[in-house]
Amino acid sequence: MFQHASAQPTNGGPYNTPVRTITSLKRWSCDSKDLPAVSDIKAIHVYDFDNTLFASPLPNKQIWNGPTISQLVSPDAFVNGGWWHDSSILASTGEGADKEEERGWKGWWNEQIVTLVELSMQQKDALTVLLTGRSEHGFGDLIKRIVRSRNLDFHMTCLKPAIGPANQKFRTTMEFKQELLREIVYTYKDAEEIRIYEDRVKHTKAFRDFFFNFNRDLMSNTVPQIRKPLTAEVVQVAENATQLESVTEVAAIQRLINSHNTLVKGGNTPRNTPPYQIKKTVFYTGYMIPQPITQKLISLVKLPPGMPEGDIRYLANSILITPKPCPKSILDKVGGLGNKVSWKVTGVSCFENKLWAARVEPVPKTQRYYSENPIPTVVLAIRKGGKPADAVRIVNWHPVPDEQSYKFESTVGEKMLLRVEEEQANESEWESYFPNKNNKRAHSPQDTNGTHHKPYQSRPDDRRQNGNSNNHRGNNQNRGGRGNNRNTSFGSRGGRGGGGGGGYGRGGQNGGRGRGRNGPSQYKSLDDAGGNYGQTNYDDPNNYY
Repeated sequence: MFQHASAQPTNGGPYNTPVRTITSLKRWSCDSKDLPAVSDIKAIHVYDFDNTLFASPLPNKQIWNGPTISQLVSPDAFVNGGWWHDSSILASTGEGADKEEERGWKGWWNEQIVTLVELSMQQKDALTVLLTGRSEHGFGDLIKRIVRSRNLDFHMTCLKPAIGPANQKFRTTMEFKQELLREIVYTYKDAEEIRIYEDRVKHTKAFRDFFFNFNRDLMSNTVPQIRKPLTAEVVQVAENATQLESVTEVAAIQRLINSHNTLVKGGNTPRNTPPYQIKKTVFYTGYMIPQPITQKLISLVKLPPGMPEGDIRYLANSILITPKPCPKSILDKVGGLGNKVSWKVTGVSCFENKLWAARVEPVPKTQRYYSENPIPTVVLAIRKGGKPADAVRIVNWHPVPDEQSYKFESTVGEKMLLRVEEEQANESEWESYFPNKNNKRAHSPQDTNGTHHKPYQSRPDDRRQNGNSNNHRGNNQNRGGRGNNRNTSFGSRGGRGGGGGGGYGRGGQNGGRGRGRNGPSQYKSLDDAGGNYGQTNYDDPNNYY
C-alpha cells in the first residue's frame, strides 16, 4: 500500500496529515528564488539533467576495458568517489567549464528538450523543475552554471542532498526523486497534470509505476485525500550520450587516481582500498590505415547475391605487425610508433564466403617492414562466424585492375585499451601489459627472441610461408565512438567510417563541439552502476576485429 513517509498513523486511526507549504518545498531546491503560489499552478514539468537535457559525457569504452568502466562508474571503487561523483569530470566537458560557460556549452545540449524547457518557462501555470541524482554538495554550483549559461530558468533546481529537509536519508536516486515528487504534487495540490522527461528506461518505468500506485491509492481512500488524482505522463527521451576528448578523459581519471592514492597512502580512509594506476592492454601492433583509405578498400568487397548486409563486419583498417605488445626489438625495426609506411594493393581474395582480404606490398618494394603473417594482408570484411585468422589460409589471390591498385600511407600504432588496476611493486612495463598475471610468461620478451616470432624480414619474397594462423591479430573493427571517424588505436588516426573513438585528439561529427557518440546506451544510474556495463567483453581481443 502506498503511504507517505511523513504520515504517521495513530493506533490504527486516521492519518495525521502534515501541512505542506511552498516554504517547506523550497528547502528541496538549490535555488533561493520564491516559488509560485499554489493556486497558480495547474501543470508540473520535471526534467532530468544527465543525457536528457544535457549531453553529459560517459566513460569512453574505446579507451577503457569493461572492468575499468564498471569501476569508474561505481561509487565505491575510489575513496573520493567515481565518474558520477567527481565534479571535475563534468567540468571537463568540452574545453572546460570556464570556456564553455562563455559560449553556453554550445553543442552539448539536447536541443529538443531545451526547446521544451523554454516552452515550459513561458507557460504561466506550469511549475518547472530540474531534477537530478547528482549530489547537491558536489554539483549544485556547477549545474546551476551550466543551466544559466543557456538562459534556462527553473522554479526549482533539485539535486540529491546528503540529508533531506526532514532528515531523510536516501539509499538510492529513485528513492530521493520519488520522495521529492510526492512533496511537489502534494504541495501543488491544484495541479492537474505532471510530465516527466527521462532518458533511462529503468527510471521511466519506475516513475510510471510510482504515479500509477499514487493515483490508485488516492482513489481507494488508503491515503489522506488532500488532493485529486492527476494525469501523469513520463516521456522516454532518446539518450544523448557523449564522451570527453580522449586526452582530457585520461587526464581527468589520472587526477582522480592521484587524489585517491594520496588519501589511501596518507591513511585518511577507513576502507582497505589499494592505490591504483593506469595500465594499458595492447591487443596488437599494426600499420594503421586512415579512414578515407578504409572506405576505398571496403569497396573491393564483392558480396555474393543474397547475403544479408547485417551478417558482414567491415574492417580494412590495419596490417598486422605483431599480436599483443610489440617487442622493442621489432618496434625499433619498424621505426617505432608513429612511423609512416606506404603500401599498394596487389590482389584480393575471398575465403569460403566468410572472409574478404586484400594483399598488399610496400612502396617501394625494398621498404623494410615486418608482419607476423606470411603475406602482408588487410582483412576487408568478415561474415558472421568468420575469423580474421583465416586470412593466412588464403592460397589464391586475384590481381586487381590499375584503378583499384590503391596506394596509401599507414602509421605504426597499437590497438589498445587502458585499465585501472592496483599498483604493483617492481612490475616491469612488459608485465603491466597483461591483466591476467598467469599469462605473463607466455608473452615474455624472451619468447620474442626465440621461435615465437619469425625473424625480421625486409622483403616479402624472403618471408616464411608457414605462418601460424593463431597469430593473426591484424585487423580491428572500429566500434562506435567519438564523431564516427576515429580508429580505435592509440598512436594513429583512421578507421572505418562507422566507428572509431579511441584515438587521441579532437573529433566529432553531427555532435557539436568535439563531442562524441558511443553507439547503444551505456548510461547507468548512480544506483545500478555496479552492474555489467554494456555487453562487450572488452578483454577478448576477438571482439576488436
